[in-house]
This record gives sequence, structure tokens and C-alpha cells, in this order.
Amino acid sequence: MEINLDLPYMTKDLPGVGGRLRLTPGHFIVEEIPLYEPNGEGAHLYINITKEGLTTKEIQEKLAVIFNCPNIDIGYAGLKDKHARTTQTFSVLLGNVDNDSINDTVKQIKGHLPVTINWAKLHRNKLKPGHLLGNRFTIKVTNTNLNATKSLEYAQEIAEHLKKNGVPNFFGPQRFGFDGENIQKGVKIIQGKNLGIDPWLRRFLISSYQGYLCNRYLANRLESDNYYLILMGDIAKKYSTGGLFQVEDPQKEQLRYENHEISFTSPIFGSKMWDATGPAGKLEEEILNEAGITLQQFDYLKIKGTRRLGRLLIPDLNVSLENQDLLVEFFLPKGAFATIVLREFMKNDE
Repeated sequence: MEINLDLPYMTKDLPGVGGRLRLTPGHFIVEEIPLYEPNGEGAHLYINITKEGLTTKEIQEKLAVIFNCPNIDIGYAGLKDKHARTTQTFSVLLGNVDNDSINDTVKQIKGHLPVTINWAKLHRNKLKPGHLLGNRFTIKVTNTNLNATKSLEYAQEIAEHLKKNGVPNFFGPQRFGFDGENIQKGVKIIQGKNLGIDPWLRRFLISSYQGYLCNRYLANRLESDNYYLILMGDIAKKYSTGGLFQVEDPQKEQLRYENHEISFTSPIFGSKMWDATGPAGKLEEEILNEAGITLQQFDYLKIKGTRRLGRLLIPDLNVSLENQDLLVEFFLPKGAFATIVLREFMKNDE
């Protein structure tokens, strides 16, 4: 199977600034925005940590060692990169504890982990994947191809376009592995091969392939200018509530789309996925046909599928200068990739 990882730009007519990311972890700052706050009571201690050079899984494992408990007793809402300065919350199942015990717990962690603990508070339930609104990013782009003034000028023009039109909710390249190797492995599993591997790894590789097909759908939609339209048969999503509905009157829904009330959704293919119909459905069928697979193959592996928000809105996107570097700040909902926004500014793969 030929893998095409190339993605079109939303701002293809606007020149990029080039540059580099992550010269230091402090150049890529990620702050997790919680879905809810701990209420101060319960058996789980929520600990908000700022870290560098450690993955979320590594922190989970180290906390399990410190408290002599299984990894499953340590909860988190989302996975964070090690090559960044990230702030996120973990939960630790402690049982019945008082405030003195909380202070002792914080001291234990500080004595064993090179992290900053911002706060610790009890809550009644474990923190689980998905228990977050999203992430706020503060990212420095260094070594741009232009002088600072010109870089800011270009970036401001790109930012205005993105604030008005959003950006396709592509999966970032980190999902696919080096040269798309995770996609190739996922294809083999869909084809009925390598089914005996670790279940977690199998799910991950399948999700990589699903993400790849989603990217191809979004790329085709953007390149055909259907990104700017709501189509008959689209499965649309309300930004305010997350509710899904099938589009029966595209002319009526187009106004809501332009007013940033709704978005089309893209397919995460699976046997239980809500299929688009009509013109929108044909776009999805084209992706499956190009890939040479059917929904029945997903059904055989009990892969349910879902719908993914097609257009990311970034109304708070802001660009500025910090010394001679470009500073880009924005919020993204959970599951979205910051690199998809940054590539519009940098355009290093042109």
C-alpha cells in the first residue's frame, strides 16, 4: 500500500516563516485544561504537576513505584510529550486520608521526582483519559527565515485567516510513526494479519490507520473546496453541545457553519460509525475505495469507529514577538494536535 502523508495547507497562498521548534522544552509549553475541578473529598488525590523530559506514562510508572501500587491506580486525562514543558493532573488512589497525609504525599513525590507540584486536592473518582477540555499551548518558533518584524507580519496574516476559517482537524504526524510505519502495520491488522500481538498495541496501530484515513478525507475535502461547505448528508456537530445530526437542508446549515455554530465531521471508520449519505457519503466512499478496504473488515475486528470534528476553531489564536522569536499561543480541544496549527505558520515541508 502506498502511504501519502502529505497534507494541504489552509493558508497555501500565504508564505510561511520557516523556523524550528523545541530547541528547549521551555519553547513548547502545554497546559492541560481540566473538565472539572476536584471537590476536596474522596479517596483519590489529584496532583497537578509541571514536568520536562518525562512522558505521562513514565510519571505514572514512577508514581506507582513511590506509592507501591499498580499502575492502574494512577490516573491521568491525556498523554503529554516529553520534549516539552507540560502541566497536567494525575490522580493517586490513597483511600482514607487527611490533610496531613496530603502534605506527606506531596513531600514524597518531591523527594523522588524532578517535577514541580502546583497543587494537590482530593476527589471522589479516578482521573481517566478524556477527562479534560483541551490544552493551552504557548510555543516559541526560533530561527525563522525572516527578520523578526517580517516574521510577525506574515504570522499575523496567517493567524487572521485561521481565526476566520479554522483549520482541518488533521491527526499530527506523531500518530503515524517514522515514515508512516504505524499505518502499514495497522493495514496488515485490518487485512487479518498479525492479530496475535499485544491488544493495546493492536488497538493503537488500528487507530493510527483510522487516523490516516481521516487525514486523507480531510485533505480531499480541503483540496476540493468542500471544506468551506456543508454538504447534503453530512454528519454535523454542534460546537456548543457536541450534538450530532444529519444535514438535510445544506443551505440552511451553511449559515450556521459560517457563523461557527456547527462543523462537518470526518469519519473514523468502523462498523458502528454513523455514515454520511448523499454527496457527503460519496466523499467517504472514495476514501475506502482508494484504500481498498470495506467497513466489513472493521466489523470482523469489532472496531466500532466514530465521528471526529472536521474543523477546529481557534478564535483565541495570538502571535507576538519575544525578543527575535515568534510566539504562538492558542487553545485546542482534546484530541487535536498543535503541530497542525504550527505547520500553517512555518510551512517547512513545502
